[in-house]
Order: sequence, then C-alpha cells, then structure tokens
Amino acid sequence: MSAHPTSPPNEAADLQFETLTLSRVDALLIVEQCAYTHPWTRGNFIDAMASGYQIQLLLRGDDVIGYFVAMQGVDEVHLLNITVAPTHQRQGWAHILLDALVLWSRSQNAQWLWLEVRTSNMRAREVYEKFGFRRVGERKRYYPADIGEREDAIVMSVKL
Repeated sequence: MSAHPTSPPNEAADLQFETLTLSRVDALLIVEQCAYTHPWTRGNFIDAMASGYQIQLLLRGDDVIGYFVAMQGVDEVHLLNITVAPTHQRQGWAHILLDALVLWSRSQNAQWLWLEVRTSNMRAREVYEKFGFRRVGERKRYYPADIGEREDAIVMSVKL
C-alpha cells in the first residue's frame, strides 16, 4: 500500500461514493461495456447485489468515474471487479478506488485483499504492483478470451 495519502485528481470536491442500486445499473453497464472486451452482464451485477457483495460507485454528479465489486470472506476480501471509465483512465482514479476498498476491507476486519488480473493486462498489473499487491499464483485458462480461447490470470494479494 502507498505510504503517503493519495492526492485526489483535480475537481475532486464534487465526488461521492455510492452503493450500487438498481437505478444506477444501466449507467454502470455503459462503462463496463466500453471498458472490456468481455464485460460483466446485467445479471452478473444483479447477482452480486443480491449476494450482498460490496459494490461502490465513484460518481461526479451522475457521471460514473469508476466502481468496484468486492466479496468478503473469512479475514479477507476478494476484489472481483474494479473499473475506471475509459474517459477517466490514467488520472489516478484506480488508486482512489483501491484506497476506498482498503478502508472498507479494514472496517470488515479483513487481513488480506486478493484479486485476479489477466496476464495481458499490463496497465492493471502495474497499478496493483504500485499499490503494494504482490503476485502469489496463477490460474490457468481463468478468463474468457477470443472465441473458444481462455486467458490465464495472475493471482495477487496485499496484506492490510
């Protein structure tokens, strides 16, 4: 984790975190579909909400800057999805989202934060490594890829 508090990107004063509700799912799906070649579906998000997963949106007004989906386990939290809208990428928002996730995870008495990332996603891997995550394993053929193909995932964790 970063040793120094993160300075929010410019114009952060009108930002807010909000728990995902059904009224915001459509706005979230627009971002999800623009950000990924294999996006989560409406059903994935609805199921995550029904399962009680922590789903936080980072908003500026009605504009979705980004969001995360996390599942609490015994002494740990598993990050299932973290996304920054393509128009807001490379501006420090991922770090803000990760900071919020860490605060929530600590409030749940989690000791560890876990995630998987595509082996090809070098930008995300760099963000995670700068944040303090370390590679601890690999999951073969974890992610969907091109038709009939699968991509390996790198498993990463950070001690909270």
